Amino acid sequence: MSGLRVDGCPLCGEPGGRLVWAGSRLRVIHAGEADFPGFYRVVWSDHVAEFSGLSPADRALCMEAVAIVEQTLLTHLAPTKINLAALGNMVPHLHWHVIARFDCDSRFPSPVWASAQRDMDAARLAEVASHLPAAESAMIALLNARSF
Repeated sequence: MSGLRVDGCPLCGEPGGRLVWAGSRLRVIHAGEADFPGFYRVVWSDHVAEFSGLSPADRALCMEAVAIVEQTLLTHLAPTKINLAALGNMVPHLHWHVIARFDCDSRFPSPVWASAQRDMDAARLAEVASHLPAAESAMIALLNARSF
């Protein structure tokens, strides 16, 4: 990571999860949320609070990375839905949540941050998690083919 940093920002000083891939402008991390095995983040390297703070070219680049993560999760995990979010209320450093959602997860169809509606189907989510290495390999190959 290089460029603009802000002291005390957790995404300026740390990866923000298990690092899957890093380029000069952004990185992809696995969030490590136990109930959501397909939870990834695309984190912009420089400290920028809002998406509109990027140049048009950088916005396009960022969204291309989000689309790559989304597509590989769709292909390899076959989720019920992909959720995309760029909130930044708790950590005002630009990052996109890319979350593969399944109708068996404890909060579906509500957001992952909502209260649980049912018990988690641990066996089904473990099966989803078993596909993460293939998804990440494909993700890495596609990200490496671009200049991020």
